[in-house]
Amino acid sequence: MTRTQRWTLAVVCAATAMLMLDIAVVNTALSAIAADLDTDLTGLQWIVDAYTLSLAATVITMGSLADRFGRRRLFTIGLALFTATSLLCAAAQSITALNVARAAQGIGAAVMFAVSLAVLSHAFPRIDERMKALAAYGATMGGSFAVGPLVGGALTSALDWRFIFLINLPLGLACLWIVRRFVVESMNPAATRVDRPGLLTLTGGLFLLVFALLRGNEEGWGSAPIVASFAGAALLLCAFVAVEARVAHPMLPLGLFRNPAFSGAQVAAFGISGSLFAMWFYMTLYLQQILGLSAVEAGLVYVPGTLLNFVVAGSMASVGQKVSPRALISLGLVLVGLGQALLTVLGADSSWWLFLPGLLVAMAGTGILNPIVSQVALGSAPPERSGLAAGVNDMFRQAGIAVGVAALGALVPAGAALGAGSPQAYVDGFHDALWVGSAVALACAGATAVLLRPRRTVARDAVLEAG
Repeated sequence: MTRTQRWTLAVVCAATAMLMLDIAVVNTALSAIAADLDTDLTGLQWIVDAYTLSLAATVITMGSLADRFGRRRLFTIGLALFTATSLLCAAAQSITALNVARAAQGIGAAVMFAVSLAVLSHAFPRIDERMKALAAYGATMGGSFAVGPLVGGALTSALDWRFIFLINLPLGLACLWIVRRFVVESMNPAATRVDRPGLLTLTGGLFLLVFALLRGNEEGWGSAPIVASFAGAALLLCAFVAVEARVAHPMLPLGLFRNPAFSGAQVAAFGISGSLFAMWFYMTLYLQQILGLSAVEAGLVYVPGTLLNFVVAGSMASVGQKVSPRALISLGLVLVGLGQALLTVLGADSSWWLFLPGLLVAMAGTGILNPIVSQVALGSAPPERSGLAAGVNDMFRQAGIAVGVAALGALVPAGAALGAGSPQAYVDGFHDALWVGSAVALACAGATAVLLRPRRTVARDAVLEAG
């Protein structure tokens, strides 16, 4: 591994750790934020929703723009925006100001998310080196999400909730220096002009769709704003498909989805995000509000799973060259589903250690899944479209979180964990959501097993047809 490759891998993993932490780190700080900014449950939900909404709505667009204008350039812009808006989050004096800053922070995260895999792909052209880099990337992604509650709890308890955002400032500035010094610029050499109709219809459609899914429980699924949002999303997304089918140079070639491997990677990304990652918010509420653990104690519960995730993901660099992606991705999703099923043993007065078996099984599945899904997503698209491929994969991850939080939230009475109901009512809903999350992961495991099955070669097809 060359010096440039080492620094590129380090900065991509550091940037990914920052943006994944900012999805999970706020969970253990919600109680402190509510007290300081005098807000209710709706305001707290928007701290998570605003970030997820803007990230999911713009990540494909950012990947397409990076292929055209330069991945290093867009990565620098995303880092700068993410770092600056982290300061705005820390300085917020009202819940509205915090949520607006979180939305802007999500756009910076979308750029970083969309470009990171493409930057790695360009820096590691050899498949054996790329597998090792993706293993480190996958371990960072899963580990950062898992350790987020511990980091948030430690900073909130020892200092103040604002430090969960202030910690991004030195990290962001260091990453900017490394990018400018060591990361090599790359882009699509055959890039054409920006597909503006596609860009506008896709971004608008995704925004309305994710907004409706995130706010449907709060506003009411039959309310005018939610129905109008779903209708607008359907109209714009249909318009996007029509535009991409007709335009000479589409931002998202629909032919990519004719590749079963590419489609399978998106199903797998959606499966883990829409089940386990979407449950993270409710799992942390359970540990703190139902079991009465402090922010730090709740974060420490996740540590064994985090360590296991790192070990398993790190081993995928060698295992992935011997075992088929189909088997590994299916196994990872089965373990994620099984882990959530094991968590249903938890009750309103359980000991915290009962949380560990299900967590460990699910995090082992996450360690298998993340690097292999990234490998398949990049490997099933042309190299010049790596930014777009990464953006599509990350959009499915974020859409999975958005859909999962909304759908599973309909089953979990979150208000009961904050005093608006009995602990048992929360646990009953928590169990229902875990069973649904388990079913989603297992269903996606079956779908990926079908999509990623080995295809017959053209020559073999010809022989069989002649026979």
